[in-house]
Amino acid sequence: MSISHAPPGSSGPDISRISTSKTGPDDHTALDLVPLVPASSRRTRVPRWLRRTTGPLVLLALWQLLSSTGVLTSDVLASPGRIAHVGRDLIDSGSLTSAMATSLQRVAIGLLLGTVIGTGLALVSGLFRIGEDLVDAPVQMLRTVPFVGLIPLFIIWFGIGEAPKVAIITLGVTFPLYLNVYAGIRGVDSQLIEAGESLGLSRWGLVRHVVLPGALPNAMTGLRYSLGIAWLALVFAEQINADAGIGFLMVQARDFLQTDVIVVCLIVYAFLGLLADFVVRTLERLLLQWRPTFTGR
Repeated sequence: MSISHAPPGSSGPDISRISTSKTGPDDHTALDLVPLVPASSRRTRVPRWLRRTTGPLVLLALWQLLSSTGVLTSDVLASPGRIAHVGRDLIDSGSLTSAMATSLQRVAIGLLLGTVIGTGLALVSGLFRIGEDLVDAPVQMLRTVPFVGLIPLFIIWFGIGEAPKVAIITLGVTFPLYLNVYAGIRGVDSQLIEAGESLGLSRWGLVRHVVLPGALPNAMTGLRYSLGIAWLALVFAEQINADAGIGFLMVQARDFLQTDVIVVCLIVYAFLGLLADFVVRTLERLLLQWRPTFTGR
């Protein structure tokens, strides 16, 4: 066996140029080096978008099959074809787009207020011990109260206009953000704090360069939870004497036993929630590029 040496200035022999030869009857022939290929790369790759759409498509096909065979009657649940037809009619008439715009406005306002309140309280409670003593206990008490149970009280306080609807969404958004941001702040490694102090960072420098980036992953998780609860709170909020919005369409459809319209509204709720979650996940990938994570095999 002969080894071709590397050019001058390199750190060792060029292993990729190892060759084999026999010099005698007792010599053994070395095996040729074969590059190793991971098993995962040898598998046939199915596009991820196809894998992610397989489940919903199978469910949709099963739904259509049960409707066509009469197992699911139109009184119980309309067929996908019927729902698509009703959804197109609602879009053409403009009632669905107007309802979506109203609901999105309510969620946006409630989400903005809840994010400001929840994040602000978490910063006060997480960064300062006196803030924790004053803020954390009341917040923990309030978060155990079901926000849906506060609807009658909100009606008495704010009337039956937009204010109680936005207040319900705000309350639902506040607590998940508070818990996750607070946990992210208190979960920062103390050795990172000590390293920052040894480098001469001020208190504000530690908060800006160490604490807040360390708490950002938890904050993004809390934002995703808050978005899900925001749409759930919207469903309840739009049952309060609403005269516009997706919930208003559902109330009207309930009164006339129109299951197809109800399902269309539920699909719109699910689509808007999925779209909002996609936006947050994209934002999370952009803001957390510095954090390598496991993405599955």
